Amino acid sequence: MKIVTYNVNGLRPRISQFGSLLKFLASLDSDIICIQETKLSRHELTADVVMADGYESFFSCTRTNGKGRVGYSGVATFCRVKSAFSSTEAALPIAAEEGFTGLLEKPGGFGTGKDEIPVKAGGLEEFSKDELLKVDSEGRCIITDHGHFVLFNIYGPRADTEDAERNQFKETFFQILQKRWETLQQQGRRIVVVGDLNIAPAAIDRCDAPPDFEKNEFRRWFRSMLVECGGPFFDVFRAKHPDRIEAYTCWSQSTGAEEFNYGSRIDHILSSGSCLHQDHCLLDHNLFTCHVKECDILIQFKRWKPGNKPRWKGGRSIKLEGSDHVPVWMSLMDIPDVVQHNTPSLSARYVPTVRGFQQTIASVLMKRQKAEQVETFEVSSSFSDENVTKQSSQVCCISRDFPSSSLQPEGVIPRRDVPSICSINNSFDKTMIASVIRHTKSTSGMVTKKKAKQSQSSGSQLSLKSFFQKSSNLKDGVDNAGTESSLDQADELKSSEDPSETSAGNDGSKSTKMVEMDVSASNQEQCVIDSGSSPKSKSDANNVALVEWQRIQQIMQNSIPLCKGHGEPCVARVAKKAGPNHGRRFYVCARAEGPASNPETNCGYFKWAASKSRHR
Repeated sequence: MKIVTYNVNGLRPRISQFGSLLKFLASLDSDIICIQETKLSRHELTADVVMADGYESFFSCTRTNGKGRVGYSGVATFCRVKSAFSSTEAALPIAAEEGFTGLLEKPGGFGTGKDEIPVKAGGLEEFSKDELLKVDSEGRCIITDHGHFVLFNIYGPRADTEDAERNQFKETFFQILQKRWETLQQQGRRIVVVGDLNIAPAAIDRCDAPPDFEKNEFRRWFRSMLVECGGPFFDVFRAKHPDRIEAYTCWSQSTGAEEFNYGSRIDHILSSGSCLHQDHCLLDHNLFTCHVKECDILIQFKRWKPGNKPRWKGGRSIKLEGSDHVPVWMSLMDIPDVVQHNTPSLSARYVPTVRGFQQTIASVLMKRQKAEQVETFEVSSSFSDENVTKQSSQVCCISRDFPSSSLQPEGVIPRRDVPSICSINNSFDKTMIASVIRHTKSTSGMVTKKKAKQSQSSGSQLSLKSFFQKSSNLKDGVDNAGTESSLDQADELKSSEDPSETSAGNDGSKSTKMVEMDVSASNQEQCVIDSGSSPKSKSDANNVALVEWQRIQQIMQNSIPLCKGHGEPCVARVAKKAGPNHGRRFYVCARAEGPASNPETNCGYFKWAASKSRHR
């Protein structure tokens, strides 16, 4: 059996990098794959990120709404199995738990009638419920029971030295975790802990370890858990490779430290408990010595490969694909099968966004009621359309059967040279009819807007001036849409209307002649704009802009200092640390961070943007 742990720095980017979730998992070639920092929330657990053929998956996502914690952290365990049901494979968990306090909700799975009631895990009685829920709210642990051992997939919290609140959170997190381990060990269970614990235990595990490096409280706690300090756990990698130096699993993204392997070892695999042999009286027999075959770091997953060009130089123009961590793997031997069992209810196959939501009788009735309302609305809309058609035909009949002078709407000056409504061009006819009907029936406004939108989309491009023209309101209540026909219909108006004809409206309405004048002015405006944007003028404008931008860049370049170590332009940074210099600009050497003994690495040059230079 092969187990691998990997901080992916976002699961979706890794899936995109490899093409699919299945290809990503296949690249790790392991029976149990534990990943950290998925950066997924519960509603983002869709089939493309949780389901892969031949794998069962178990997720824990952040539940807190705290600042900077939404969509942050998250862990997942993928188990490669032949079958998820009636299986005897040890890779398929017998049970699974989200978090490690026992208080998180346990969703009911296939065949369960209700959710399980959360119960505080044994050994945690000294902690309050609020403390337990707080450490379990950031999606930092998934526990899977594989029969022969209990596997903890952990993403340990990170805390800056100056951040007292996060340091307290981190301390409480590991205190509760240790209590849970002790309870399981008292029950005789074997434990395997994997993940990014955010702790480099010793100076050999850090590139730039200062003299007091190992005095840190979390490093002292970590070492106290190891066998060599009287603890129950083996640091599997260090136990297999006690003298290997520069064996790092994580590198800073902001300094390009990966180029010179200037990192730390914070991704671990720990093991505790007896071996699986029947004779338990044999000395020096335990899970590590009897069943751990090998453990190593998958360096081939590093983003920076030898010969990468261009060199880092500040990192602004270089995008390396992959995580800032690399996987660590362990192979186990002589692991027998377990009793026949099914996948636990925590499996991602039962997540509602994957499996679907169960419908209740009330939800079905609500959907039926909404469907009836929609059907009623469609029927009423069809009646409205019929009314519009009937009224339109009636208006046309009136215009044909009676003289225009005898049946004029009130307030319109009769003219003998005004043609009937039906003789007007089709585009203006629709607008005119819609305006008259809208005066008597408000629901036809939607029809007018729809026709105006259709005519606009099918016509020519509007001129710039058309967006600033004001249309007159008809005092009798006729909507502006009646006279605000799109200017792309102007040609039709000119060809079918008499220049002296007036539209149906009051004294405030526009005459056709005025419309023609506006269209003419708009066309002239368009011609002016088109003539001003000829290819030659555009090219000249682009050249002027280019020259100006080059001038600005040159000024900026001249103001950037050169580092003392290499005589190269520095890169600008902004201080983000809280304090008197927060937000202040400074310059540093642009090269990647590395050991001081290497002249090719960052020389350490530092200068405030408006102050005397100094070395850090």
